[in-house]
Amino acid sequence: MKNTIKHICCIALLSLGIVSLSSFFIVHSHNSSFRWRFPYERQGLTERQAAAHLLSRFTYGATPGEIDEVVKSGLENWFKHQMEANLPDDSLKRMLSQYDALSLSNTQVAKEFPKNAQVLRMAISAGVVNKDSVKADQKAYRDVLQNYMQQNGMKPEQELFRQFINQKILRAAYTNNQLQEVMTSFWFNHFNVSLTKNDCAQFIPAYERDVIRPNALGKFNDILLATAKSPAMLYYLDNFTSSAANNDMQAAKKPIRATQLQNMIGQPVDTGRRATLMTKLKKAKGIQGLNENYAREVMELHTLGVDGGYTQQDVTQAAKVLTGWTIYPIGEYGKLGKNIMDKIGTDRLEKRGFVRDSDFLFNANRHDKTEKVVLGKHFGPDEGYQEGVQLLTMLAHSPATAKFISRKIAVRFVSDTPPQSLIDKMAKTFLDKDGDIKQVLITMVSAPEFWSPSTLREKTKSPFELAIGSVRSLHATIQQPYQLYNWINKMGEKVYYYQAPTGFPDKGQYWINTGSLLNRMNFGLALATGRIPGVKVDLAALNNHHEPESAQAALTIYSKLIMPERKLDETIKRLTPLLTDPNLAQRVDEASSNKLYVKEGQPASMTMTAPEKMMADNKLAAQGKQPNNITAMQPKGANNNSMLGQVVGVIIGSPEYQRR
Repeated sequence: MKNTIKHICCIALLSLGIVSLSSFFIVHSHNSSFRWRFPYERQGLTERQAAAHLLSRFTYGATPGEIDEVVKSGLENWFKHQMEANLPDDSLKRMLSQYDALSLSNTQVAKEFPKNAQVLRMAISAGVVNKDSVKADQKAYRDVLQNYMQQNGMKPEQELFRQFINQKILRAAYTNNQLQEVMTSFWFNHFNVSLTKNDCAQFIPAYERDVIRPNALGKFNDILLATAKSPAMLYYLDNFTSSAANNDMQAAKKPIRATQLQNMIGQPVDTGRRATLMTKLKKAKGIQGLNENYAREVMELHTLGVDGGYTQQDVTQAAKVLTGWTIYPIGEYGKLGKNIMDKIGTDRLEKRGFVRDSDFLFNANRHDKTEKVVLGKHFGPDEGYQEGVQLLTMLAHSPATAKFISRKIAVRFVSDTPPQSLIDKMAKTFLDKDGDIKQVLITMVSAPEFWSPSTLREKTKSPFELAIGSVRSLHATIQQPYQLYNWINKMGEKVYYYQAPTGFPDKGQYWINTGSLLNRMNFGLALATGRIPGVKVDLAALNNHHEPESAQAALTIYSKLIMPERKLDETIKRLTPLLTDPNLAQRVDEASSNKLYVKEGQPASMTMTAPEKMMADNKLAAQGKQPNNITAMQPKGANNNSMLGQVVGVIIGSPEYQRR
C-alpha cells in the first residue's frame, strides 16, 4: 500500500517518514486496578512522539496543543480516561441541543417523520387526497401533502437524516471522549445498516444512540445481542419477516382460515372484522416464511468470519433458531398489531412465550419449535426466545469469533496487515476476558507489535477521518456540519449510506487512487481558504498571530503545527514547488473533473484527462517552469491571506497528511 501511494505521489507529492515507537507493559497496583507505563525511551522515542502516535490511533486527530496536554497529564493516564469514556462534554451537548429529533424514540420518529407512502395513505384515508387523482397532478398533490404534514406535526424524513448526520460530524470533531466515538464508528461499520434501505432508515439514529455507542467499549456479547434485537438490524437483514416453515402463520400462499387467524392473534375474531384482518395480514411482511439473510451475515460478517467453519446447513438451522425475532408494532402500519396485542394483554402474551424488550418482540407463534443443530450444538425443541440468545452467546464466545474480531480491531488501529502474533494475543484475551473490548484494546496497545516502526502512519485516513482530522488540527469552528458531510461524500465516503452489510472496507487501497487524492487536495484548499460555508478557520491564530516572512517559512511552520512530531524535511521539499502557483486551486478543481484537454499544437484527437494534465503541470512546476495554457484565477471566497490559505491547503491535501 505504501508503494502504491508513493507511486501516486507525483500528483500530490508524497513524503513518508518512519519513526519508531516503544512498547509498554502493564503494572498491577496494590488496589488491583491497572496502570500503564510506556517504555518508549527504549526505542529512542520521545514522550511527545509517543503522545502523537496515541492521538493518531485513538482519536480523529490531535487538536492544537493536545500533545502538550497528553504529555502533561501522562500518556497512560490519558489512555485510561479515554477507555472510561466519561469525560465532560458540556459544550458538545449545547451544540447538539438544537437537534430535537436526536432524543426521540423509534415510535416517536415513526410518528413525526413518516415515510412518503405512509403520509399519502393517511391523507387518502382522511379524505385530503383523492387516490384517483394522485398521478394526475403531481405538483398539486405534493403541495396538499406538504400542508397535511405541517397541520399534523409531521416532518420529511430527510430532516431526521440531516440532524443525525450533523450530530455525527459534531461528535467526532468536538467530543472529549474520542476513543468512544472512534469505536462507535468501528462497530457501526462492523454491524452495518444503511439509510438506503427504507424499511430500516427511520430507526438508524436510535440504533447508533442506544445500541452501538453505549456498547462500544463493553463486551462483545452485549453488542451482538443488542444489534440482533434492534429494529434497524431486524429490518435491514429481514429477520423481522422470518417465520417457521412448518407454521400455519407463514402459509401466505394458502387461504387463511378463521381458526388460523384466531391462533395468530390469540383471541376470537368476529365475522365482520375477519375480511379486513385477513387482507391486511396477507399483505404483512411478517408472513414470508424462513429468511436466512441475518443468520448468514451474523456468522460471516458479525462473528465467525467467512472462514469460520460453518456450513450452509448451519445457516439454515440458525435461521430457524431465530424465527420469531421481530419488531414490536411501531408507527402507522403497526396500529393493528399493537391494538390486538394490547387487548390480549402482557401477562397472557408472556404465558404463551412472547417476549418484549422495548421495540423488540419475540413472537412465539412464528418460532420454529423443532430441534435444530448449529455447529454441533442442539437447540430446542420449543425453547422459544432463549434459543436465539443461546445461539448468539455461542457465536460471541467462539474462538473463530475471537480471531475475526481481533483481526478487525488490529486492522483499524495497527495496520492493514497486522502481524498474526498480535492477533493471537488479542484473541486469547478476547476469550479469557469474556469478550471485553477494553481488555482486548489493552492487550493490543501493550504488545510490541503495536509500536513497531512498520506500523507508524501505515493507515490511510478515510474521507471522514481526513475531514474531521483537518478541522480538529486547524481548530475550526463548525456552524454548518452538513457542508463537511457534502465534502466527505465527494471524497468517496457517504457515511450511513453504504449499502452492503460488510460496511466500508478498512484498507488504504479502497480509499486511495488518482482521483481521490485530487479531491483530497481540493478539500484541503477549500477548507484552508474559507470556501466551505459554515466552517471557519483562523490560520493566523494557530501561529499565535505571528505572520510568516514568506510562503516557504509558512510551509515549514504550519507543516510542524499540522503534522507534529514527524520528520518533514522531504515533505517540505516536495511541497515547495506548489507554493507560488497562483492557479493551484483552479488546477486541482479542474483536475478533479471529467474534462479532457488537448496540448497546444497537437490535434484534437490527442486528448489527456484532467489527472494527466495535472501530472504534466506538476512536472513543469517542479522544474521551475510555468504550466501552459493556465489562466490566473484566485479562488472565490478565499480568506484575506490567500498565500497562507494555499500553503495550509497544500499541506492538508498532501499524501503525507493522509496517513495516520
